[in-house]
This record gives sequence, structure tokens and C-alpha cells, in this order.
Amino acid sequence: MTVLANVTGVVIAGRALLIEGPPGAGKSSLALTLIDRGAILVGDDAVSVAREGDALVASPPPNTAGLIELRNIGIAELPVASGPVTLILKLDPAAPRFPMEIATQVIEGIDVPVLSFAAGDAVQALRAEYALARHGLPLPKFGENA
Repeated sequence: MTVLANVTGVVIAGRALLIEGPPGAGKSSLALTLIDRGAILVGDDAVSVAREGDALVASPPPNTAGLIELRNIGIAELPVASGPVTLILKLDPAAPRFPMEIATQVIEGIDVPVLSFAAGDAVQALRAEYALARHGLPLPKFGENA
């Protein structure tokens, strides 16, 4: 198991979406907006990942499970979930408007698509959902070749 720092994760329709960026980049804000739309928190500013067969599964980090920072408000406690990692959004205010190709990052021997993503207002949650649908890996079939 590996703990990824500066990464916030949510589960949307069974698939884990990781949001990577430096402190203050908007990871928690994007996650909170996605949670408002039905996503479930995996972890805020840290996510545990482990390879399970051909999938990389994200789960809450042991020390901060269920906790999310609400900037200017404090810490809130939310339900958590685990799920297979299918996309990483790398927060970057200079992200290209039209990605010509999608990069990948190898974590625990699994190639995960990485999309540069400009965070911002609430509409970014909709864009994140579309990014997951378009560029994320399909759900793995557990039990097959595991």
C-alpha cells in the first residue's frame, strides 16, 4: 500500500477520481462540489492506493479517513468509499484548452490516465465528470485474472 500526498480522491459511479495539486490549488473545493453532486469522499489531501489484480484501488488514508478541509470553515467529517482508480486530474491553471493526448502515470505497476485540469468555479465539477467518462479507465472486472 502507498499513501499519495497532495491528492484528494472521490468515487463517482464506482470509479475513483484522484485530484492532484499543490496546497491551495482547489483539490478539496472540486471534491466538495463533486460530493454535492453525488460523489463519495475517498480522502482529502492524502489517499491510500494498493494494487488488486489488474486494478489500482484507492481507499481512505488511515490517519485522516473521512475528514475534509473546508477552507475558511474548518474540518468536516463525511462518509468514505473505496474504488478502482480510473483517472487523475492534475490541477494546473495553465492546462491546455484541448488536450491533444492524455498522459499516463504508473502507480504500483498500473498505468493511470492523467489529464491536466484547470480548477475554478462549480462548473468544473461537471467538466471533471465528463473527463472521467471520456478519459477514465473502465471499471475492472474483479475476480477475473485476479
